[in-house]
Amino acid sequence: MPTPAPSPAAASSLEARARARLADVLPLPGHGATLARWRALAAIGGQDLALAKVLEAHHDAVAILAQLEAPPPPAGTLLAVWAAEGPDSTVVVREGPGGPRMTGRKPWCSGARFVDAALLTAGEGQARQLVLVALRQPGVRVPPSDWEAVGMAKIESGPVEFEAVPCRRIGAPGAYLDRPGFWHGGAGVAACWLGAAIAIAQRMADPARVERDPHLAAGLGRTDMALAAASALLRELAARVDAAPGEPHVREVVRLRSVVERACHEVLDAAARGMGPGPLCRDREHARRCADLAVFVRQSHADRDWAALGRQVAMLEAPARWPL
Repeated sequence: MPTPAPSPAAASSLEARARARLADVLPLPGHGATLARWRALAAIGGQDLALAKVLEAHHDAVAILAQLEAPPPPAGTLLAVWAAEGPDSTVVVREGPGGPRMTGRKPWCSGARFVDAALLTAGEGQARQLVLVALRQPGVRVPPSDWEAVGMAKIESGPVEFEAVPCRRIGAPGAYLDRPGFWHGGAGVAACWLGAAIAIAQRMADPARVERDPHLAAGLGRTDMALAAASALLRELAARVDAAPGEPHVREVVRLRSVVERACHEVLDAAARGMGPGPLCRDREHARRCADLAVFVRQSHADRDWAALGRQVAMLEAPARWPL
């Protein structure tokens, strides 16, 4: 894959900001510094969730390539991971002239108009095969946008169409989902959510206002309980992943994502109730962060995750469910 050249975007664009941080190297999950990785992602989430969406996917792609023993991309390559499935995902891989080629449509492709390459899941026979595809080549088409989001408005997530596009298989069929790192990566997304929730909570923590406003004080107390619990779970899971990187830690990841999701909603509600409409109407950065978080956190599977968690808990022996 050739080393890409940045597209002619404005210096202030999301693409330019993401490319400016490509030299940042995050520790790989499960290599002894998982908490440092998640703290870095949380810090980006606290700055700008659209930027976090781009960079978390890029760093996840780098980790996936390492976990599946594939060569890293050339320096300066901005990567994405597109693994949404469902009836709208019709991409298939077939052997063609000179190697595998992919054809079909992939939905929910964040950053498709400016990333250089993507890891995506495609059908091959009865299996799902992960492939790496360069996006600046014939046969790749990004249709006109129907992205009408208010939250996450800066990072369009639309379909991409492929017509006999050369690609490279990464790992064995099914390896994308089978590797433990699939679940570890899901916790990294939750770290981005948590970073944004913490940034919103910081807006509430004005000592003078809290002192004179008991409702704001109560909301900040609610926020503290939610964020402290979520942060503790994230630290605990990071230690577990580093201690046993070959384990997926499914229950712990689902629990973390669910607790962080609930904490985000708690913070959004407490901030709105405690500070009123003023910051949402007059503070552009705060209003954007709240809108972005409300959309991004919907990447959670919500009640389906809770049901899966409940089934896992029910299968455990009583002493193993909630040990102190």
